[in-house]
Amino acid sequence: MNLRVKCAAICAVFAAFMINGTGCSSRTVGKVGESPVGDVPVQQTTAATEEITTEPPTEPVPEDKRVHVIAAGDNLIHYSVFKNAEKLAGPGENFDFKPLYAPVKYLIEEADLAILNQETIISQSNPIRGAGKGGISGIHVRGNVIVEGADGGALLFNSPPEVADAVIDLGFDVFTMANNHLLDFGADATIESINFWNEKAAAHDLTVLGAYLNEEDSNNIRVREVNGVKIAFLSYAEHLNGFSIPYDSPLRVVMNHETDVIERQIKEANEIADAVIVAAHWGVEDTTLVSEDRIALANQMVNWGADVILGAHTHTAETMEWIEREDGSKGFVFYSMGNFICCQTDNFNLVGEMPDFDIVVDGETGEVRLEDVGVIPNIIHYEVGDYANLAVYPYSKYTPEMAAAHGIPYAIPAGTYNYFSYDVLNEIIDNAIPKEFQKLDK
Repeated sequence: MNLRVKCAAICAVFAAFMINGTGCSSRTVGKVGESPVGDVPVQQTTAATEEITTEPPTEPVPEDKRVHVIAAGDNLIHYSVFKNAEKLAGPGENFDFKPLYAPVKYLIEEADLAILNQETIISQSNPIRGAGKGGISGIHVRGNVIVEGADGGALLFNSPPEVADAVIDLGFDVFTMANNHLLDFGADATIESINFWNEKAAAHDLTVLGAYLNEEDSNNIRVREVNGVKIAFLSYAEHLNGFSIPYDSPLRVVMNHETDVIERQIKEANEIADAVIVAAHWGVEDTTLVSEDRIALANQMVNWGADVILGAHTHTAETMEWIEREDGSKGFVFYSMGNFICCQTDNFNLVGEMPDFDIVVDGETGEVRLEDVGVIPNIIHYEVGDYANLAVYPYSKYTPEMAAAHGIPYAIPAGTYNYFSYDVLNEIIDNAIPKEFQKLDK
């Protein structure tokens, strides 16, 4: 037998030995990877029979889209507000409102989207008015009760155009106008104010809504795209301080009782946008009680498709809550943001809320959710001497020393509405804002 044949024979025997394991041995071979005690592990290979498969590359999951939103309550330009702005004006200027808002500017600038309730009209053909000299007196309508103020003047508001310049410079993008002071100077003044704001909107890429030139315009749902997210805005009012739009005027304001219109508009907004924000002017002034009718309407709005409700009008900070829809998704309501700026003289009027939250569109599912929801308390500060040094501050920038120097007039013993201190401030916040929604460090 030559060497090649001999080698082949030896190889055949060796192969048979490897295939049959130990031949005549009666030992049991365990599972792959196991060996009985004393045995030498047996390596098995299936290299000859293995199929090599190549999986297609995994598609990257799209990133979530996120919009950081901040909002503010009533931009309420009392007499003493514009008198402060008048004192700050430089040569050749009538008013400078910018320093009044300067302490909160960084918060507005940091947001992707900023929303303001513009409480007063701007009609340049009418006299500037801030609800009577002193800014607080006049006729107050509280529910069905009329309380006459000291000077007998009505609470009528008309602000100088410099107000718009200041809040635009501050960084607000969206202005809601459906409120009880819309008709303070009549329908023509309101139309003038709408045209004024529309011009500002065109010049500065703003969104203005709530008061409309006609019915067609009221059904033109405002949508703003931010960071790839389409957000629709709607705005409604509970009443107009007893005034009515003349029958021959095209002016249109959608009222809270027009639930058929509100339902239709919210559902239409859902069809054209990722998220829907509703501004609701409602409630009873100077109270923190959330009435059942507001709760019911808020639930309806959320179930129709509203993702966020921004409440205003009461001039007080009020509570907030999640509202769950029938499908398990949720919306959120801020029942009242209170005042952004004013010159009122009850301590509960001097603490407002700046809603602060993220709208998130899930990159994989497209579902919309809210994250990091809460409010930044804002404090309206002024000092003795005709509401001197008026400004609005975030809670994090307001000190006990500033609170002690607050100029609420006619200060009387602790426990009254005219008393102010840092403890009073914190009590107001704790009573109005649930702990889990307080953002005190921003």
